[in-house]
Amino acid sequence: MAITQKLQTRLSQKLVLTPSLQQAIKLLPMTTLELAELLTQEIVENPMLEEVPTEELQAVEPQAQTSEPEAPEAPKPDRPDANWDEQDYAYFFGEYLDDGGYRSRMPVEVKELPPIENTLSTSGSLADHLLWQLSMRPDISGVQREIGEAIIGNLNDDGYLMASVDELAQMGGWSASQVEAVLSVLQHLDPVGVAARDLQECLTLQLRHLGHADTPAEVIVTEHLRLLQNHQVPEIAKRMAMPIEQLKEHIEIIRHLDPKPGSRFNPAPSQYVMPDVYIVKVEDQYVAVLNDDGLPQLRISPVYKRLLDNKNDESAAETRAYVKEKFRSALWLLKSVDQRQKTIIKVANSIIQFQKEFLDHGIEHLRPLVLRDVAEDIGMHESTVSRVVNNKYMHTPQGVFEMKYFFHSGISSSFGESVSSVTIKQRIRKIIEAEDGRKPLSDSKIVSILQREGLVLARRTIAKYREELRIPTSNQRKVLY
Repeated sequence: MAITQKLQTRLSQKLVLTPSLQQAIKLLPMTTLELAELLTQEIVENPMLEEVPTEELQAVEPQAQTSEPEAPEAPKPDRPDANWDEQDYAYFFGEYLDDGGYRSRMPVEVKELPPIENTLSTSGSLADHLLWQLSMRPDISGVQREIGEAIIGNLNDDGYLMASVDELAQMGGWSASQVEAVLSVLQHLDPVGVAARDLQECLTLQLRHLGHADTPAEVIVTEHLRLLQNHQVPEIAKRMAMPIEQLKEHIEIIRHLDPKPGSRFNPAPSQYVMPDVYIVKVEDQYVAVLNDDGLPQLRISPVYKRLLDNKNDESAAETRAYVKEKFRSALWLLKSVDQRQKTIIKVANSIIQFQKEFLDHGIEHLRPLVLRDVAEDIGMHESTVSRVVNNKYMHTPQGVFEMKYFFHSGISSSFGESVSSVTIKQRIRKIIEAEDGRKPLSDSKIVSILQREGLVLARRTIAKYREELRIPTSNQRKVLY
């Protein structure tokens, strides 16, 4: 059979995402900071968009709160360019065409920026601190300084050496004895115990620096560290032939050592969260208020819009076509942003309806909730709700929580109620906090306590929740003495 080319006409149905719908979907999972960055970029690229000056915002806000904005005047029907459907644009986007622009739902407060003196500078790292001490030693030669820099470059954030002596020696063609000599020097710099190869060596270096060499404390670290980590104090006392009361003094010395000497030079940066929604209680009802602080307030530039009104100049047809394209893009962006804000408010109000007991009384009253419940409540798809709650935070009377925090599974109690898994974790935490440290509760005993409260769970479920809460086992929680 010969291969031929043919033209065929087919009729089919398929779902096509328009550019405007793609843009609206793209904006939903964005955080407030990401959206602000996008809007700022659009201002640069699209001349039809401009930011409303602060002076106009301050003058417009009181009017917007007391009266509804007047509808823009409809265009005359006898315009020569009626095929562009300017009447439809004026109808759907009239609120963006006046000088008021896109207005924030919250009062705008102009805040002074903090002085430059209050700006925190970057703190010095562990490597910088060690290199500075190494450079101050007159007895270090050039080769030794190179070896020291290689060793410092192979330290992790806790100050432990991640490479072996042989690997370091191969890096620069040095001998193992040279690397060992420089390593010994670094291990006695500040902080003491840095550049150790394991926990045992780190603690031993600190004990010797404090004058506890060849003491029972050093014996415990070098020979019985694993037993000490497992809180097997009686076994240590038996092997060392020492009374527990006397052993306590040496264990207390070890407890005050630093197992991570380099961590104080690499502190975790503070993560500041900007809530996207504020939950405010008005009389007896909770209301969701969108946080527009930090978002540029946009409007259609009246200067460029006048170019569309100049229809007599035929030489400016190309200019008008360019302005039309940017005009459409600007209007759809503003429409997408407005739709995003309204969708977030819908989801937040739905969460309020489901979690009102939590807002009043706290975590113990958190209800089980899934995306399907909110999607059915607001008449949207689950994927839309999932995009909305992604990377969004709510400021509630109980604190600031991620919106995904309110969605989790539940367990049915023997009293016919559905209890949230978060509530169960909170109950486990309180049970463990109230236990006797000398006789900590095992997972099986916690299961029995919860069963008496009407919560039937398996022991492995309790173990899983305990691990998620980062609570050690009962043997590890046991008080040493």
